[in-house]
Amino acid sequence: MDDYKNRLKLIFDNSNLDYIILSNAAGNNSNFLYMSGLKNGLFEGAILLLSKNKMELLTSILEYEEAILGKNSITDVIKISSREDYEKHLFKKTKNKVVALDFGSLPYKSYKNLKKLLKPKKIIDISGKLQEMRLIKTENEIKQIKKAASITKQVFNVIEDDFKIGVTELDLAAKIDYIMMLNGAQEPSFTSIVSFGSNAALPHHMPSNAKLNENSFVLLDIGSRYNNYCSDMTRTFIFRPNKKSNKYKRMSDMYDVVLEAQKLAFNSLKEGVLGRVPHNIAMDYINNYKNGIYKGKFIHSLGHSIGLDVHDNPSIGLSPNVNVKIKRNMVFSDEPGIYINGFGGVRLEDDVLITKNGAKFL
Repeated sequence: MDDYKNRLKLIFDNSNLDYIILSNAAGNNSNFLYMSGLKNGLFEGAILLLSKNKMELLTSILEYEEAILGKNSITDVIKISSREDYEKHLFKKTKNKVVALDFGSLPYKSYKNLKKLLKPKKIIDISGKLQEMRLIKTENEIKQIKKAASITKQVFNVIEDDFKIGVTELDLAAKIDYIMMLNGAQEPSFTSIVSFGSNAALPHHMPSNAKLNENSFVLLDIGSRYNNYCSDMTRTFIFRPNKKSNKYKRMSDMYDVVLEAQKLAFNSLKEGVLGRVPHNIAMDYINNYKNGIYKGKFIHSLGHSIGLDVHDNPSIGLSPNVNVKIKRNMVFSDEPGIYINGFGGVRLEDDVLITKNGAKFL
């Protein structure tokens, strides 16, 4: 079955829904992209109207031709010239019907306007079901994520050539984004994180004018977006190490511990395992290493789901409180870290596919 036919079938199965409305109000609704399959164009303000047998994409003349070219196999594209046309079309279809909206991406004001306009029999929230569906990736989705990951790897393969004394974090971030785009990315999947020295102890540090010095950490957390699908990977380097220094020995030790924690977590990523298990394996290894010298220094979850969003489903990941079982064709990050304020940090992150035979790096 075609991916989009299958998605439509799944979302209406075992429900009394008549219609689902996905509004792309701000032009960045991942659920809208998931159901429409659109890869190019902003489609800001467009609406996707789903029924049990087909979809209708309501769009302006500005992107009508783009919609015709990019639509999926079961979507009719309808050119809308004014807000009144949108309202008339939706009212005609949904009056006294059971309608679902994507509360997760719909501004409250838009919800109030739609409720007043549609005069539905009932409105329900469909965002949870969409998030659940998106956790399991199709073969085509996996292909797109793998391509996004390959672009990010190409950046890591060449970026060390730009490590120079005095280069700033901002300089390096700009070069990273340039290389990414040069290799086929639509755009970075998030703001590239570049951290030198002690800044590497700050997991979400944003690039600054800090300059690179020798015998220092360089932590790069970057991702590419390809056909709307994301990658998210982190590498930590030691620039021009002084291998006789105590500082280097400490940095090197931190790196080795994080690498081993990542491997241990990776080996535990299997179908049926609870999401908290891989996190706890990595956490326990780091906390117990050498009588606890790094205890409490791993300060975030081991990983998160990846797809159309970098954090594809914020509630399902590899973290201590997740009791959901890992399933085949889920994609997660595997990213343990150690962070020591005033000294620096190490994080290693790869994108991982769950297969019938265990985990696989993408």
